[in-house]
Order: sequence, then C-alpha cells, then structure tokens
Amino acid sequence: MKIIMYDTHQHERPYAQIWAQAHHQKLTMVEEPLTMETVHLAEGYDGLSVQQTIQIDNDIYPILANYGINHISTRTAGFDNFDLAVAKQHGITITNIPSYSPRAIAEMGLTQAMYLLRNIGRFHEQMDQNHDFTWSGNLISNEIYRCTVGLIGTGRIGTATAQIYKALGARVLAYDPRYHPELEPFVEFVDRDTILRQADIITLHTPLTPQTKNMIGAAELRVMKPTAILINVARGGLVDTQALIKALQDHEIAGAGLDTLANEQNLFGHQVSPDQIPEDYKILRAMPNVIITPHVAFLTQTAVQNLVQISLDDTVKLAQGQRTNHAVN
Repeated sequence: MKIIMYDTHQHERPYAQIWAQAHHQKLTMVEEPLTMETVHLAEGYDGLSVQQTIQIDNDIYPILANYGINHISTRTAGFDNFDLAVAKQHGITITNIPSYSPRAIAEMGLTQAMYLLRNIGRFHEQMDQNHDFTWSGNLISNEIYRCTVGLIGTGRIGTATAQIYKALGARVLAYDPRYHPELEPFVEFVDRDTILRQADIITLHTPLTPQTKNMIGAAELRVMKPTAILINVARGGLVDTQALIKALQDHEIAGAGLDTLANEQNLFGHQVSPDQIPEDYKILRAMPNVIITPHVAFLTQTAVQNLVQISLDDTVKLAQGQRTNHAVN
C-alpha cells in the first residue's frame, strides 16, 4: 500500500519512519500542505494524511475521488478546515484524532496561566525596559490554591485540565452542555454566566462550531472579574480578537494566554516577513499581560507520536475498506 503524508514536519519524520517499517507500508512524506497546487502528488497513492490549518479547497475532493482515494486522515483533533458535506458527496471520509494527548494541551494551559498569574511578563518588562529589579508591590500575585478556575468544555482536555487544577488545590467550576457525572469529584457544574462572573482563571476547551464562534466577546469579557485571566488553548475563533484587545486595553480583565488566534492559518506554523504579521498579533504580543504561543500546545513527544501513528493506522483501515471510530462525516 502507498500512503502520502502531506505537510510533514521534521519532528514527525522519525515516528512516521518507525511506523512505516513496522507495518511494511510505502510512505512518502512531503512538506507541502494539501492544496490545488499539490493535490496531484496524491495520484497513484492509496491513502493520505494531512496536518494543516488552511482550508481544504472543495475542488480537491472530486480530484481525490478520481484518483481512487476515499478518505483524508487529519493529524489533528480539529476539522473545521474541511467542508464535511462536500467531502461526503464525493465519497471522501474525513477522520480526525479526538484524543492524542489531552495532558499536553492541559499542561500548556496551566503553563500560560501560571505565567500570567505570577506576573512574569510584567516583571520582564520592568527589568528589560526600566532596568528596575525592585520588588514591586503592585505585582504581588495570587496562588493557584486560592483561585477559582472556570472550565468551558469538559471533554478529554477539559477533564485533564480539571484534574490538574484540582490537584493543585483550586476550586474548579465547569460548564458543558452535556453533564458528565464522572467529573463530580473534580468540578462543580454551573452555568456559563457563573463562570464568567466568579472565575479567576477561565480556560476554554470547546470545538469551533457556528454556535461557539466568538463565544467570548465584548459582553462576556465585560462581566469577567478585572483580575481574571483568559486562557485559550482550543480554537482561535472562540474569542473575538478585537473585543479581547479592547478589554485588555480598558483593564476589564487582567491578562490572556493564547495558543491559538482567529485567522491564524497564515501565521502559525510558518516563517513570515515582518510585513506579513497581522496587526492584531502585534498589539497583543506587545502587552506584558499577554502570552502567545504559535499553536504548539500539542507539541510533545507523546502527542506527536500518537498523532502520526493513529492517523496512519486510520489511513490503512479506510484504504482497505475497514471502519474506523474516528470518522467525522
């Protein structure tokens, strides 16, 4: 069987090579994403795997079908860059990886929260710009065990996040349209408004859908505590970026940790020239009470190994006409 792996990163190659040798499959790895300009590379292959945030052009699906390829396996949890209905019309099954390492994402959220809670960015600014190494009283911080943490979304990553904060002694509130009784030892289930009004740290763990797009906007930010921190290690489109910038500038909230931004697809994962950097990013990046990472919460050895292996396993199953539990359309 021949498989092509698009948008292959250097850190994925060792795991992909080990998989190919263990499964006796011919695997071709290319650095380019799947686009109308690169789809021809898939001709003659039985299956393909991708990892990209840019939109998959709808004209790609009939081309793949004509090549005899019946699926696309994405090495991500998110799949909002696929038009699932159009893919299905052309007999293309889309699979994702809903759980590759929830702990990796949860730990990044905690890392960003701790950075902000302890005012590290502000201390860096004080030292670097003013050569001021004094102990500033206005930068005194809270401790996690005295904080109320609010989770919006209690799937696998939300659950891992709840467990970590609970272990650190925090009070953990959670909102999810679906009730998860197994989480009762770790969280108090409340409505979303209670989280917005009471939480010192609000951390988002929901998929991006038409219903969740801009779920944190001006109205939500306005009711948050002025000392609250917002963490988004989920999907950039969950937060209205302009509203967030204004809330930070107006001191409506204390800080934000962002591993993902709206419209990040032409920035994160790429090396760009200064004139290609969006103004929103520049404004946020200049704030000492904001920490931005380029969608790398998943980037651990465990997560990358699982992403590669599960995606390629699904590719083989689908190419052989078998079923997989990871189909999303």
